[in-house]
Amino acid sequence: MKLDRRLFLSTTAATLAAPMVLGQGRPRVVVIGGGAGGATAARYIAKDSEGAIDVVLIEPTRKYYTCFFSNLYLGGLKEIEDIGHTYGTLAAAGVNVVHDWAVGVDRSARQVSLAGGGVLTYDKLILSPGIDFVEGAVDGWDITAQNAMPHAYKAGSQSELLKAQLMAMPEGGTFAMVAPPNPYRCPPGPYERVSMVAQFLKANNPTAKIIVADPKSKFSKMALFQEGWADHYVGMVDWIGADFGGANVSVDPGAMTITIDGEVTSVDVCNVIPAMKAGRIAELAGVTSGNWAPVNAADMSTKADPDVYVLGDAASQGDMPKSGFAANSQAKVCANAIRGALTGSRIFPAKFSNTCWSLIGTDNGVKVGATYEATDEKIAKVDGFISQTGESSELRKATYQESEGWYAGITADMFG
Repeated sequence: MKLDRRLFLSTTAATLAAPMVLGQGRPRVVVIGGGAGGATAARYIAKDSEGAIDVVLIEPTRKYYTCFFSNLYLGGLKEIEDIGHTYGTLAAAGVNVVHDWAVGVDRSARQVSLAGGGVLTYDKLILSPGIDFVEGAVDGWDITAQNAMPHAYKAGSQSELLKAQLMAMPEGGTFAMVAPPNPYRCPPGPYERVSMVAQFLKANNPTAKIIVADPKSKFSKMALFQEGWADHYVGMVDWIGADFGGANVSVDPGAMTITIDGEVTSVDVCNVIPAMKAGRIAELAGVTSGNWAPVNAADMSTKADPDVYVLGDAASQGDMPKSGFAANSQAKVCANAIRGALTGSRIFPAKFSNTCWSLIGTDNGVKVGATYEATDEKIAKVDGFISQTGESSELRKATYQESEGWYAGITADMFG
């Protein structure tokens, strides 16, 4: 079944009761981060409160590039503008969009400090900052090396840089990837990227090679990806997992080398995807424990502060993967809970869903997904599904078309 924009919106957006405003002054919700979690939450709170809540979205970029579908840009199936979205429609819908960096949170005073010098007070604060990288996660690489060896795990200029490096590869050259350890943003993402890089190279540089150094012994949709690599990109992809030295890796950005279990290889392009953690503002707000921010499953409020909520990649919430679909799903639960708390409107039981689509080759799409519920301990998986090896080309094409419909739907749901 093709999932189009109308179906996505109708099946994921609950019909919420009209708000009842308490008191005279409007309560304020400040949202930090304008991606799948933050933009969705801001839009739903503003829309469903019908003006009863003042919603401020803090997002430094004027155009947001989705990480989901950015691999299709690398593969030549999308242009960079296809994954770029602006905030004008969101602002027209009643969200006060502030393009600045949030640099501090004073929870006792309920204030957010901005890089430009402004200070915003809040009644409820939503943090949806995405990911940052763990320092020292890959020997020889830090964020200052991202131009020589891009991560491209925050889409936009990094995606364009990695694409330019691919296009400049010499004939028969070598592309290397350092894959991340669990948990990280979009579990199938690195392997869809391998597939899309392989697709690009097959068409433009067919004697090129791809090396993947992976600290894991298995990964999301592993059988599906490896089947696809064998079918579409014969002899091109060499995946080196933890059992074969993939966890013992260092890089030298100056020399453009990667060392895997003591063996040094010169490469032409190296995509380093380091270990990840919650975006920096979550740590500054004091709501993280280790690399992530623990939350309550019922409403996505943090364990540290009931008036601060964390969505999407930055949250430690249980069984859901870190994905755009998951962040969007969590945002709707959070928005409903916050609106209820501030206006007395009805709060619905928390339910969540997620699907992750991946493209292996032209019209060869696969997916994995599940539904979830809130328990006292975590967001818990209820049931799930995954594409199977050996599926027909017709089914794989339909799965890819479904993903296109989902992308149109979720970006409309985020940005209006």
